[in-house]
This record gives sequence, C-alpha cells and structure tokens, in this order.
Amino acid sequence: MDRFEAKSFALMPGQRVEAEVLSHHPWGVLVEIAGHEDDGLSASIDMIELFSSRTSSHEELLALFPPVGSRVDAVVQRITRWHPPVSVRLSIRASDLEALTWPCDFCGERTTLSPGGDALVLDARSNNGPGSCGIVVHRRCLAQRIRPGNAGERARALTIGERDWDSPLG
Repeated sequence: MDRFEAKSFALMPGQRVEAEVLSHHPWGVLVEIAGHEDDGLSASIDMIELFSSRTSSHEELLALFPPVGSRVDAVVQRITRWHPPVSVRLSIRASDLEALTWPCDFCGERTTLSPGGDALVLDARSNNGPGSCGIVVHRRCLAQRIRPGNAGERARALTIGERDWDSPLG
C-alpha cells in the first residue's frame, strides 16, 4: 500500500500557477493545472466563494466565469489530501494573486502564504496509512509552540524557506 501520494507535494498554498478551464458548474469551474496534467489531481475554482459577496446578481457572477478552454493565472488556496484524488482549490481573485492570506490555525489571525509572507504550511501525516492534512501557521506561532529546550528547532521555524542554501554563504 502506498502511504502517501507525493506528486501533489510539488504544490503549496500561496503558489502561483496557470490553469486551463475544463468545464463550468453551478458553483464554479473545473480546471487543469499546467505541469500537473497527469498527476491525478482534481482542481477547481469556487466562483461563488470568491465573488458572490461582490456581485449583485447571478448573471453578474456568471459573467466572471472564465471561458472554457481559456488559461488563467491562479494561486493555490487549499490542498486536500484526506483521500484520493487530491483536491486543489485555486483562487483567481486579484487580491489573492497579489498576496494570499489565510487564518493561522493556531491563533486565528491572518497570515500571508505568498512568497515573502510569514506563513508556514505543515503537512501532518500518520505512519498508519494514507492521507494528510495541511495546517497553516505563522512562523512565530509555530516557534512559540516548540518546547523551549529545543532552541534549534524554534530558531529554524522562524527562518524556514528564507535562507538561500545555494549561495556561497549557505
């Protein structure tokens, strides 16, 4: 038994992607993420979640649906790996493309998932079998929850992804 599907781990919340619109549905659109066509992912854009509070009519909301066959710039909002197939929710909202924010699963305040932001995504997996969940946290929230005696890991939590490991200074 394969414990973990691994292809979707190339995608991260906050990552910008390009997607092709495959079909329209009452809630939004199904898409295929460029570069992940053969990965067995289910990807979608929930147009109602993204835009219904900003539109005054159903017709106005439908007008925002990108045409079938079009390619759109999007940002990964959520990835669900509880069971196959992996489900990826994308956003095409302009503010999310600029800087995607999400509530921290520890403190509830919003944290920025886009590059340069203050968020980390923790993938929780069990040794007992497949499936995982993603937890979005502020760097400082994670560091505060690591026991004080583990100062190295507390310090690393504050700098994950910020160090250029390829530079001569490493």
